[in-house]
Amino acid sequence: MARDVRLSRRDETLVELLIETGLSKNVAKTLVFLSKRDETTSVEIEKATGLRQPEVSIAMQELRRRKWVEKRDIKKEGKGRPVHAYRLSLPWAEILGSLDREQQAKLERIEANRKRLKSYA
Repeated sequence: MARDVRLSRRDETLVELLIETGLSKNVAKTLVFLSKRDETTSVEIEKATGLRQPEVSIAMQELRRRKWVEKRDIKKEGKGRPVHAYRLSLPWAEILGSLDREQQAKLERIEANRKRLKSYA
């Protein structure tokens, strides 16, 4: 799990696209990094994305709320808090499909609102 992986230019472009869908920058960066790994820790996410620990924690809360990520506790030797390991709980294509459906629904709402506004002209 200790491979040092940074986000590539292609990954950064994907992050920008995800931000355009309404995801926060931190959630988008975290999600893209997770899509490249089978399982990873918060520390690895921090190093690869440049996010701070609280930002990763908040992003994880959102991703877990959406049921896109699952968490596993890794017991450490001796005392101290357990380390959390994270991984996508759905295939990457399903997550992108879910975002696509959200965007389509948003477009349909916008179009319906445009039609309603025209009726007031």
